[in-house]
Amino acid sequence: MNSSPRVITACLLIIGNEILSGRTQDANLAFIGRRCDDLGIRLREVRVIPDEEEIIIAAVNGCRKAFDYVFTTGGIGPTHDDITAASVAGAFNVALEQNAGAVAAMQRYYKEPGMLNDARLRMANIPAGAKLIDNPVSGAPGFQIENVFVLPGVPLIMQAMFDGMTGRLVGGAPVITESITTNLREGALAGGLARIQENYPDVTIGSYPFFRKGKLGVNLVMRATQREKLDDSAEEIRQLIKTLGGRVFD
Repeated sequence: MNSSPRVITACLLIIGNEILSGRTQDANLAFIGRRCDDLGIRLREVRVIPDEEEIIIAAVNGCRKAFDYVFTTGGIGPTHDDITAASVAGAFNVALEQNAGAVAAMQRYYKEPGMLNDARLRMANIPAGAKLIDNPVSGAPGFQIENVFVLPGVPLIMQAMFDGMTGRLVGGAPVITESITTNLREGALAGGLARIQENYPDVTIGSYPFFRKGKLGVNLVMRATQREKLDDSAEEIRQLIKTLGGRVFD
């Protein structure tokens, strides 16, 4: 009897008081979620936590034991409140030290005399034993320590660094998605959707109501790793909608 392949999981820790205050809108979750789908990694949990050492340490230690991969964004810049690197070092009980490779990378980027000042050199402080993650946009690298990948919060930089490190990630089959929009309400669909979900346990079916231009409806999203099961479940949902007298907008 063949067992199902193990699901590879990940957690994202979004670190920053500015995110929690609402002053800055996070733009990294959507990107990382999509890229995890492409890589066959299930992003199972996302936490937004403050720039507080004890909280970061507790979150990193809890999540690195619970998930295959942990991604963090934010808190690795040059200012006093950028404490992610020191906190991750604390989580692993290792020293935070100036990394020669990080310094060299920053020297290549900051070529003008005086540009690489003490504040910017703080970004070269890396936990002992960590592997650098190249930053092709602004020089200062991120780092990986065991299954924890520490990335900046600036979306353009984070995205370039994430794409550059995907060779280090081992996933499964890519997750594929299909969506169906209908004018029916959730209450009308609930019973039929539950039966279809039971018939397709390998397909995740999500129901998301909306109100647009004065009209109510539901967007149904199916996610799976097998195209045939995804297509079959989607077809049953279309037939359910038609049977209930609704309209389908693919």
